[in-house]
Amino acid sequence: MTTTEGGAVLIVGALGVVGRAALDAYEADPAWDICGLSRRRPDFETRADWICADLLDADALADALSATGPFTHLVYCALQEEATLVSGWTSQSQIGRNLAMLTHLLDAMPKGLRHLTLLQGTKAYGVHHGPYRMPARESDPRFIASNFYYDQEDLARARGARDGFDITVLRPQIVCGFALGNPMNAVTALGVYASVCRELGQPLRFPGGPACLQEAVDARLLGRAVKWAGSEPRCRGEIYNIANGDCFSWPNLWPMIARRFGVEPGVAHPFSLAEVMADKGRVWDRIVERHGLVPHAYGEIVASWQFMDYLLRHGRTYPHHSIVSTIKARQHGFHDCRDTEEMFDSIFGELQAARILPS
Repeated sequence: MTTTEGGAVLIVGALGVVGRAALDAYEADPAWDICGLSRRRPDFETRADWICADLLDADALADALSATGPFTHLVYCALQEEATLVSGWTSQSQIGRNLAMLTHLLDAMPKGLRHLTLLQGTKAYGVHHGPYRMPARESDPRFIASNFYYDQEDLARARGARDGFDITVLRPQIVCGFALGNPMNAVTALGVYASVCRELGQPLRFPGGPACLQEAVDARLLGRAVKWAGSEPRCRGEIYNIANGDCFSWPNLWPMIARRFGVEPGVAHPFSLAEVMADKGRVWDRIVERHGLVPHAYGEIVASWQFMDYLLRHGRTYPHHSIVSTIKARQHGFHDCRDTEEMFDSIFGELQAARILPS
């Protein structure tokens, strides 16, 4: 990969799945000065400086940033979801809040910014409204429905043209990594579901819809893509799909998940995890005590079972493949890849080793 020398990077939303992975990627390179921004401080060791601020509080954010920088690079991983996650994706209130967050940040940024990396996802192709052209390509037109991705991208491009910085947009598929409290991190939720099944003496029934081909991305791979996008001249102004490079289906992964948590896979039985797992807090508390786990509250460790229903396609009666082309990123120099089944198993192992999930 062609890269330029380091600089100073501000990672916004640095405690989320993507933000933490970007933080790790930059920390591995001593040429970079790093600063993280989030509402709370990290509970892990990091060489990054840190800013605690709420992006919706424009005055406090401006005060917090006034004494920092300058930053040559900005990585924007922040996101605020509605409580009703999936239905909230099309709400005007969510669109307004997420646009306001980026607006406040760009208003408060110290001068000297050269590059902004903006994170989106396949909702940019209208995946949450139904089947789309596959594989989706970055040149595909926007979907007709309102979407805060579009508003943020338009704002970023306008500010970049005015203030002299470049932007790159990354669109990952199903991001999987080590982070808690993220409403769209499937790995922890699947581990909790499997652990509850084992505690109750139940098989690990697959609750979703018909099998289909999908893609995912290891957060660490995405973190490396974030760093590449900020340093590769060919990325300026471009959009890239980012995925592991292979395809998977949930039923094919199910035996591996069952083996990892010592439970039988069982027979598929469609049902809503949001409904069935709603009252399992006491079961989780027993698991935490029995296995000596870090005592995370049930609602903290899995923030949204509703997202799992969406991801596993509960209630759908038709295949709905979700495939994007990653050819453009490869042509421009990003060749990283990951076996998806190995990725899931590896992250489960990390969560077990950290005593987040039982072995």
